[in-house]
Amino acid sequence: MSIRKVVKYGEPSLRETSKEVHKVSQKIKNLVADLLDTMYAQNGVGLAAPQIGENYRVFVIDVSTGDEPLNPMVFINPKIIKKSGAVISHEGCLSFPEAFTDVKRYANVMVKALDRHGRSFVLEAKDGTLLARAIQHEFDHLDGILFIDHVINRFEAEEVLKKCNLPSIELDKILDEPKLSEEIDILLKEKTEKND
Repeated sequence: MSIRKVVKYGEPSLRETSKEVHKVSQKIKNLVADLLDTMYAQNGVGLAAPQIGENYRVFVIDVSTGDEPLNPMVFINPKIIKKSGAVISHEGCLSFPEAFTDVKRYANVMVKALDRHGRSFVLEAKDGTLLARAIQHEFDHLDGILFIDHVINRFEAEEVLKKCNLPSIELDKILDEPKLSEEIDILLKEKTEKND
C-alpha cells in the first residue's frame, strides 16, 4: 500500500489509548498493509497503528532475521492473557530514532488476537525471545505506554534521549511494576555475582 510517516516521541497521539476494531474492514486491511510497508521500509521489528497516527488496536511484527523469509504477523484487538518471568530487554523504537535503553519485560507472554482476516488466534512467546518482547512493546503502544515507561536506569535513559534530541522521560508515566522489578533485581544480582 504505502509507507507512512512514523510519529516521533513527544507527539500527543503516542500517549492516547487506541480504539477497538469492530470489523476487519477494507480500511483496517489497508492500515495493516501500510503498517507492514512502513515497518519494512524502516527495518523495524514491529509497528503499532498509533505510531503512524492511527489510534486503532492493531500492530504488526516480523522477527525474521538474515536470510529467513519474511514472516509478517498481524495482531488486531490483542489481549495479553498470561505473562510470567522477567527479562532485561535492550530496546529501541521507531518513534525514538537511534535511542536504545534497558527496560523491564516479562519473559513469557500469551496473546490472543485477530489476524488480518478477522480470525481469532492465540500465540505464546517464551524465554524472553525477541517475539515475546516485541509483543509487549507493541501492545503497550495501544494503551499509550512507551518502552521508556519500563526503564531500569532512568538517568542512563535520560542521557540517551538527550543525545538523540528527544524530549525527557515523563516521570509520571514511569510504571510501578513491583513484581517485575523484584524479579529484575534478582537477575541483576545473579549477573553481578557471575561477573565477580
